[in-house]
Amino acid sequence: MSNFFDGLETRAPEQREQALMTALPGAIAHAQARAPALARQLAGVDARAITSRAALAALPVLRKHELLEGQQRSRAAPGPASAEKAFGGYATLGWGRALRVFASPGPIYEPESGRPDYWRFGRALYAAGFREGQLTYNCFSYHFTPAGSMMETAAHAVGCTVFPGGTGQTEQQVMAIRDLGPSGYTGTPSFLKIILEKAEELGVRLDTLRHALVSGEAFPPSLRDWLSARGVQGYQAYGSADLGLIAFETEAREGLVVGEDIIVEIVRPGTGDPVREGEVGEVVVTTLNPDYPLVRFGTGDLSAVLPGQSPCGRTNLRLRGWMGRADQTTKVRGLFVHPSQVAEILRRHPQAGRGRLVITGATGADRMVLRVEADGAPAELAQAIAESVRDVTKLRAEVEVHAPGTLPNDGKVIEDARSYD
Repeated sequence: MSNFFDGLETRAPEQREQALMTALPGAIAHAQARAPALARQLAGVDARAITSRAALAALPVLRKHELLEGQQRSRAAPGPASAEKAFGGYATLGWGRALRVFASPGPIYEPESGRPDYWRFGRALYAAGFREGQLTYNCFSYHFTPAGSMMETAAHAVGCTVFPGGTGQTEQQVMAIRDLGPSGYTGTPSFLKIILEKAEELGVRLDTLRHALVSGEAFPPSLRDWLSARGVQGYQAYGSADLGLIAFETEAREGLVVGEDIIVEIVRPGTGDPVREGEVGEVVVTTLNPDYPLVRFGTGDLSAVLPGQSPCGRTNLRLRGWMGRADQTTKVRGLFVHPSQVAEILRRHPQAGRGRLVITGATGADRMVLRVEADGAPAELAQAIAESVRDVTKLRAEVEVHAPGTLPNDGKVIEDARSYD
């Protein structure tokens, strides 16, 4: 039996890149023609010219708050309710072709069509040990959010039967697992821990559970080891309700392998500018999903690309995992300061490299220091940057110039280090 979901996972990287870049112009043209909101985002863009990552990087990033605001404006517009109004013009399908519609916090409404493995989690399940002919015990929610359907459609793609356990009713979950004997669990790692603890409390053995695909929350090594001690090998997957699968863990346990059929970039927070390999930044994804064709969608999550290929044999990019949030907007002396403003300040000074705005002090006595990397910077650079800070943020800040490579590589451009005691 193959260790891989399909042959796409082991393609030569240049073959994958060529396939993605070949498909990209058609995907963008389709979005422009069928999704009015995407047509506005990509106004003036010649889809035929978007055939490289450099060309893609010149397109605007769609932030999650912009998607939400676009949907809200659409739903508030005069006229009867419709699929186009509900999705804000970001989807290309209406009622009927959309088999289900879900709501994630906001609410943001997402469609699901009848395409097999619509959310593309099948390869994540396969990497976690799920195989044809097994029973999957699915404890993700089946209402409002798409997590339950994500795992169910993925399990069907692998060839598994699914029990829709959902959430809550822990004692009943224990008894159903005892009676049905599933080999795999899908859900949050904390709920699996609760179920296994309840089983121990009740004196019920759940020996059939051997593997789990978990998501939706942190999965620290301590919890992974706790599950392993009870015979369950847990693997994590990273995705979103907007994009479906982004990346997944494999038996190599070295980062998360990016899923096929999406293009992942890591950009400097507050900008659309790709960072160097290994540098922490915001995860931006372009999906080739023709039903919900998001282009350069900013997830708001921080991560970084791991160099090299996974020892498991999969050849796609690897991410280090979730490393925090990119939206570091904070309020200083009554005014909001945004990562995009820090990016604008640095953009005005080509001598400057990375920057980090550190806010210290106590409530009502804020102090801002902008730490900037620069090589052989002239003495007047700090003063010039301080003037740009005042111009862009309307606030005063001290400026410190540091040698290149000395600022932390954690994706933070705004660090709120104030004391709130």
